[in-house]
Amino acid sequence: MAKILVLGGHGKVALRLAPLLVERGDEVTSVFRNPAQEAEVAATGAHPVVADVETLDVEGLADLLRGHDAVVWSAGAGGGDAARTYAVDRDAAIRSMDAAVAAAVQRYVMVSYLGARHDHGVPPDDSFFAYAEAKAAADDHLRSTSLAFTVLGPGRLTLDEPTGRIDVITADDDGDTSVSRADVAAVVAATLADDSTVGRTIGFRNGATPIAEALRG
Repeated sequence: MAKILVLGGHGKVALRLAPLLVERGDEVTSVFRNPAQEAEVAATGAHPVVADVETLDVEGLADLLRGHDAVVWSAGAGGGDAARTYAVDRDAAIRSMDAAVAAAVQRYVMVSYLGARHDHGVPPDDSFFAYAEAKAAADDHLRSTSLAFTVLGPGRLTLDEPTGRIDVITADDDGDTSVSRADVAAVVAATLADDSTVGRTIGFRNGATPIAEALRG
């Protein structure tokens, strides 16, 4: 049994992830901002904790993380406002990594997106630009830490039913990059159980290979 803390616990991926972890015997704490969402988060089997990662400093985040075996970043500002995107997807994410180091939580899984990198090619006047910049900065910071990290880069997210199968790809691969959020959750769960994913950045889409096998490469 592992003690896993999920930041962004009311997100569409996190709500699908928590039951998978609980079912296999892990102890899950899901952190989310809106108290009105507590019942929905609790229904996943996770322990619900109301906290705003946007406003917590490193010490406050470390207090949340301390005692856990792993942390999953699945939080986000949700687009729209560039300033808040930078505040959450970059700054709060980076603070959570520094907090993980301070709290001696070695394992860290980042849910990013396929193609997250500084040369992402998104024009500055595009509404996606702030998110692309924020994720690139956060992912780079994670790679520079001493944490046992994995950066996951799912392609275009859908609400399709889970398939249990993916292809590991890069952003330069051709074709449909779509992947269901349910399969993203399954990839996160499998990543936490597979030490061969440590230190890797893994891009993926729905495909032909069972998830655990695809992650092993």
